[in-house]
Amino acid sequence: MKYSLFILLVALASCSYLHKENDRQLARVDDDYLYESDLLGMVTPGTSATDSMNLTRNYIDSWIKKKILIHQAEKNLTADQLDFSKELEDYRNSLVVYAYENMLVTQRLDTIVSDEEIESYYQENQPNFLLKNNIVRLSYVKIPANSKQSRMIRRYFYSDDPGDKEKLADLCDKDFTHYYLDDQTWLIFDDVLKEIPIKTYNQEEFLRFRRNFEMQDSLYLYLIRILDFKIKESTSPLQFEKQRIKSILLNKRKLALINKMREDVYNDALKKNTIETY
Repeated sequence: MKYSLFILLVALASCSYLHKENDRQLARVDDDYLYESDLLGMVTPGTSATDSMNLTRNYIDSWIKKKILIHQAEKNLTADQLDFSKELEDYRNSLVVYAYENMLVTQRLDTIVSDEEIESYYQENQPNFLLKNNIVRLSYVKIPANSKQSRMIRRYFYSDDPGDKEKLADLCDKDFTHYYLDDQTWLIFDDVLKEIPIKTYNQEEFLRFRRNFEMQDSLYLYLIRILDFKIKESTSPLQFEKQRIKSILLNKRKLALINKMREDVYNDALKKNTIETY
């Protein structure tokens, strides 16, 4: 099949409108035609000529194969089998209701969830908050092996003076040292191991007996302080579950709002006598 698209691709990327009378046919399957205008926006500006050509050819090939399959199916299915009016009506009705409910939620849903609500839900549903992974609260710095600031970084890192944490962060930034100092946030221990090459076959035992320690490889010196940990299958701490609980509570509000809307619409229809049962 001839595509004749060498100059066409540049035009498609820049043109915003093609007159129907100038709209060239690119492919045909029986009485269905693919036009140049059907490809508008498919190739983004800046795409190389080779990539543009490949994208266009793939699209045309895909269009042809799809049309052939549709025509074959239409020839072999009965009129009843080809009647999708009910399915289309049901699908449209679902989209209409979904759009209305989304508009209602956007306009009326109270998205402010207090800490008191979160804690109350957590206390009432603790059996539902069991950890699937070991988690930790920790601080660490990853110092380049050739750093001249390692002594000063080590001094600030092990200090309990709150002011030294700011000095440490500033020094690490200047020294291109990677660090994590948010010791109030719980992290999944497996994620920590992606940053720190700790070798252990028993995470639980490792966490029980390690607090402040250092490691070194050919590239970095690692300083680690483990402040707290929780073992999987134990109760997950509230701080670790806060965002999840907020999402749960918001979803409950959303469902309650939608259900109330449905009930109000039904009751209003009853009052206006717009419902009859025969």
